Amino acid sequence: MERASCLLLLLPLVHVSATTPEPCELDDEDFRCVCNFSEPHPDWSEAFQCVSAVEVEIRVGGLSLEPFLKRVDPDADPRQYADTVKALRVRRLTLGAAQVPAQLLVGALRVLAYSRLQELTLEDLEITGTMPPLPLEATGLALSSLRLRNVSWATGRSWLAELQQWLKPGLKVLSIAQAHSPAFSCEQVRAFPALTSLDLSDNPGLGERGLIATLCPHKFPALQNLALRNTGMETPTGVCAALAAAGVQPHSLDLSHNSLRATADPSAPRCMWSSALNSLNLSFAGLEQVPKGLPAKLRVLDLSCNRLNRRPRPDELPQVDNLTLDGNPFLVPGTALPQEGSMNSGVVPACARSTLSVGVSGTLVLLQGARGFA
Repeated sequence: MERASCLLLLLPLVHVSATTPEPCELDDEDFRCVCNFSEPHPDWSEAFQCVSAVEVEIRVGGLSLEPFLKRVDPDADPRQYADTVKALRVRRLTLGAAQVPAQLLVGALRVLAYSRLQELTLEDLEITGTMPPLPLEATGLALSSLRLRNVSWATGRSWLAELQQWLKPGLKVLSIAQAHSPAFSCEQVRAFPALTSLDLSDNPGLGERGLIATLCPHKFPALQNLALRNTGMETPTGVCAALAAAGVQPHSLDLSHNSLRATADPSAPRCMWSSALNSLNLSFAGLEQVPKGLPAKLRVLDLSCNRLNRRPRPDELPQVDNLTLDGNPFLVPGTALPQEGSMNSGVVPACARSTLSVGVSGTLVLLQGARGFA
């Protein structure tokens, strides 16, 4: 009975998939449990079969969870459930496709703070209302990985600061895709001292100006991996300037799946890349030549699946240990030369197929640094 009471706060948070005989399915190893509550009046108690699972995924078909505010007390002291919640095996939790009152979300986070949860994913959520401040006696959620995709917040640019107060400072991986407000309120956001991987991919309206506003100066002192796939970046030089303005010095930078120009604005000042950068991904960028202004030295440079019609000369490249040119027209006999006005001409067929299969592009960075379980 005690376990049932505390889990009421966690059940309803989250894309409709194919209809199944039962809303929840637990695999034979009791490792992964998936629930799809697509009925207008779902039986939430079905989710209790997930209490033994390590990975739990709950989706709710776009339903509003406001009625749950009448069934549970989100302000109740969760310490009474602490022992029960600690006994749960869940390490990875995905919640998706729902309208969630901020008060209910906070209640769930307070309960989860006593769990051994390491990775939390929120997808296709509409958070309504404002999040209350963290009570003095509350314990923050000790996540290593937080992934957000298509989550809207009623609080606008202050959403990250409000969410951050409910997290302990040990977060290592943060992914924010399809954000309705990708820029943060830098004055309110605290530093992420342990964050090593930041993925802002799949925010095509971000652009280089938005990147400057999002990479709040001195908020990401430990950042090593930065992914900016499909974010409206225009030139490597422009990205370099944004990183310099924010004081961010990643070791690995992913600019793939952007329509990059090979030359920067002649009036723009020259940007000196940080010597910490050793890996640069410029694949799937539509490049017909090697961009100007790249770092002088790299360990890895990925120029695969572009529109290069000849092998780059040594003087066009930085000093690089591992250069990838696969999927460019000059390596594939019979590939048509790019023609003006055609987006697909000059693209190797294998690369075109790969582009279609990209889907959720933040997966690789999200997994870095967040694989182990306690």
